[in-house]
Amino acid sequence: MTTVLAADAGSTTARNLTITLFLVFVAITLAITVWASRQTKTATDFYAGGRSFSGFQNGMAIGGDYMSAASFLGIAGIIALYGYDGFLYSIGFLVAWLVALLLVAELLRNSGRYTMADVLAFRMRQRPVRTAAAVSTITVSIFYLLAQMVGAGALVALLLGIKPGTTFLGMGADTAKVATILLVGALMIIYVTVGGMKGTTYVQIVKAFLLMTGAIVMTLLVLAHYKFNLSTLLGDAAAASGKGEHFLRPGQRYGVEVAGNATQTFYNKMDLLSLGIALVLGTAGLPHILIRFYTVPTAKAARKSVLWAIGIIGTFYLLTLALGFGAAAMVGGEAIKAQDKAGNAAAPQLAEALGIKFLGGDLGGAALLAIIAAVAFATILAVVAGLTLASSSSLAHDFYANVVKDGQVSERQEVNVARISALVIGAISIVLSIFAQSLNVAFLVALAFAVAASGNLPAILFSLFWKRFNTSGAVWAIYGGLLAAVVLVFFSPVVSGAPTAMFPEHDWHWFPLSNPGIISIPFGFLCGWIGTLLSKEHDEEKYAELEVRALTGAGAH
Repeated sequence: MTTVLAADAGSTTARNLTITLFLVFVAITLAITVWASRQTKTATDFYAGGRSFSGFQNGMAIGGDYMSAASFLGIAGIIALYGYDGFLYSIGFLVAWLVALLLVAELLRNSGRYTMADVLAFRMRQRPVRTAAAVSTITVSIFYLLAQMVGAGALVALLLGIKPGTTFLGMGADTAKVATILLVGALMIIYVTVGGMKGTTYVQIVKAFLLMTGAIVMTLLVLAHYKFNLSTLLGDAAAASGKGEHFLRPGQRYGVEVAGNATQTFYNKMDLLSLGIALVLGTAGLPHILIRFYTVPTAKAARKSVLWAIGIIGTFYLLTLALGFGAAAMVGGEAIKAQDKAGNAAAPQLAEALGIKFLGGDLGGAALLAIIAAVAFATILAVVAGLTLASSSSLAHDFYANVVKDGQVSERQEVNVARISALVIGAISIVLSIFAQSLNVAFLVALAFAVAASGNLPAILFSLFWKRFNTSGAVWAIYGGLLAAVVLVFFSPVVSGAPTAMFPEHDWHWFPLSNPGIISIPFGFLCGWIGTLLSKEHDEEKYAELEVRALTGAGAH
């Protein structure tokens, strides 16, 4: 049964309540940021929060960083629209943590100081490796930032009840989304430039707690509505989706069998495999996740923080199943697409339906919608702050301090450059986000994962585990994987040639897959291998030192 949503989701009460809650959260987080700025005196404070966070605190912050708008809005939306196929994101994002825990977390914490490039440059020539790492970090961060900004635009249009043809404060739906993207961009720049890593981490901890609480409450309400009978929930979801029993089977979005077209069927199955590889391998190459391992005092705390993160994130992704199928059942596929064709507003729409059911009337729906939407907005702000910090840190520490100034720079100058970098990266993200509003946010994040796994992961793994690896190999791996991923995305149906593309009216695509991971990730490893063999540079002593440091923590900063 599809619950009819409030006739006017953007009623004055709903809007006022939403805006009030949002302003309260912004005020609290800005206060945390200002407090943190007073504790931020050195480069270590700005980049790594003074390495003062416990395993649990860092685990919460990693959860806050990772459970992004893509997770909350995008995955719930994909499950609500495509059923079983949306579940792939939940599983992929979670399994990825095992790769990060087993191969990267502790070794990275022991080997570096502030950024991923610290590990790569340890036994190689500084300038080429750090330049490549900075380029890669900024590219991955901007892809990820796009997803968060697009989610913010979709969210606010729903909150304010702005649909095509309606206005708010004289703004149409499209103008309101652009204004929202500008607002989020301005706030994230403030968080990073003022609070640094300490401010950003505390914002992420608060946000992780709010998001988990919101998701648990909504899941319990959905299950209570169906008297904890999962069979009834899935049956209603299938009926309301408009796809019947097929909704609960694979093949609605990925791996679709096209009758009479074996080539397209093959491409669809390869796209599914490509997405899975990118999701599982991408986390271990994400710059904003990697820098979190530097905020703890010991390798043991780094391991502990990943274990806490797995527990928190694993619970959350189980909850997204209930949210996605609950939205399909109680809101209905048509109503979800009418609000946002990519499904990014499914979770807030479900909150409104639950509010009407359990709290009574339009006011109850408006109240729960406002609370959940404010939590989702908090999610977006926390994640974009972490991403901006990662990319501005890399630009300042890797490129400016170690490439441009060759290490001859004061901590104050380096931190000032990081703050300016945050401003520039924020501006670029805002402009690109305005063009990407037709794409599902979980899907955009999968692209960021593919880029991270193609460029960063081969360089990190080779550096930690291959004695023969050298500067040439690192540069080839990063640029090769990065270029392969970005070029294939540019010439894929994601950018042109499809109704849901960034530029649907144009068509220059020739690459048939939506996710490049299946090609670009092996290509990144291949480039690293070839680049290494082409150079005679070889330093076994430095590798031995790195190996001891990575495994024992001896000499770690």
